[in-house]
Amino acid sequence: MSISQDSDTKPGYRDLREDNWNDCPFPKILITGGAGYIGTVLVQKLMESAKMWTQKSVSKKDTKGRWYKDCGSTIQGFKKITVYDNLMYQQTPLTQYCYRPEFEFVRGDVRDQEKLRKYVEEADVIIPLAAIVGAPACERDKELATAVNYEHVKFICENAKPLAKIIYPNTNSGYGIGEAGVPCTEDMPLTPISHYGRTKCDAERVVLDHGGIVFRLATVFGVSPRQRLDLLVNDFTYKAYKQGYIVLFEHNFVRNYIHVQDVALAFMRAMYYYRNPNRKMWGVYNVGLSSANLTKLELAEKIREQVPGFSIQCDEIAEDPDKRDYVVSNARFEKQGWRPRYTLERGIEELLKAFEILGPSLNQYTNL
Repeated sequence: MSISQDSDTKPGYRDLREDNWNDCPFPKILITGGAGYIGTVLVQKLMESAKMWTQKSVSKKDTKGRWYKDCGSTIQGFKKITVYDNLMYQQTPLTQYCYRPEFEFVRGDVRDQEKLRKYVEEADVIIPLAAIVGAPACERDKELATAVNYEHVKFICENAKPLAKIIYPNTNSGYGIGEAGVPCTEDMPLTPISHYGRTKCDAERVVLDHGGIVFRLATVFGVSPRQRLDLLVNDFTYKAYKQGYIVLFEHNFVRNYIHVQDVALAFMRAMYYYRNPNRKMWGVYNVGLSSANLTKLELAEKIREQVPGFSIQCDEIAEDPDKRDYVVSNARFEKQGWRPRYTLERGIEELLKAFEILGPSLNQYTNL
């Protein structure tokens, strides 16, 4: 008997919370691109949520036949997290985990398939985060974008062990230009309008053929150990903080948004569902704030509520090269019991705090 992807979870089972993450230990987790914007937050969440040590007292006899208590240490939550990343921006946000024996870092390029193969073949859960992100970056080097965004994911699907679980982050930019007044759902055909969107959607199909889970992420925002300023909320908030004004092109274009912390929690939820046979979760899910389907102008006005005097100008002539314009429905994931924890307003507030701390060092993020 088939079960609808939209089916609710069985009553009586606890929803995923960070305090019960250890109900579902995983042997080995591989995260490609794990030192990036989303990856560093996800690794942080996994490390914080797993109980590091459990002391077990066992009665044993020594060589002379005398009884004694042997207290051994075991790690719960997972045996190993392997982060595979080429550190292309020379970022070092994961060094605080080097003392943890279950943390492994591999410096490598995902295009180096022979090096990557070993880690793919041993992993029980794989999250391919490595990507060339954004339309401009992919247009500059389409061959590189195809190799990283598509071919590396295809290689993972072809070489992962049969029961390995793959959780893939697509972008909801695959919806391209939506129909006015009609929310985009997971059942709608994808119509990407950039090479970035096409490579991500091609990879999505491979993951689904493998039987994995795909998250079509809204535009991500918030603070990360590997900060980015080229994302819309982060960019607009930085302009309000640094310059005090912004000029909007095609200000009526609509996007959906999601906090980077909620993205990490969504991945953790998917891992929990994979491990628990009483849960049902597979296929494609939009992941975004249902309260944040906003035009660019509405987003800027939200920021102005926290940055008084922020000047917003709309250019009615110039065009934005990014033509995405759509409203997204997140109902399917919400039917699973998932709810975002971080609002847009909270994200703007935290960004402003971070900008005060980062100060002059923000310059290193302006071109990333």
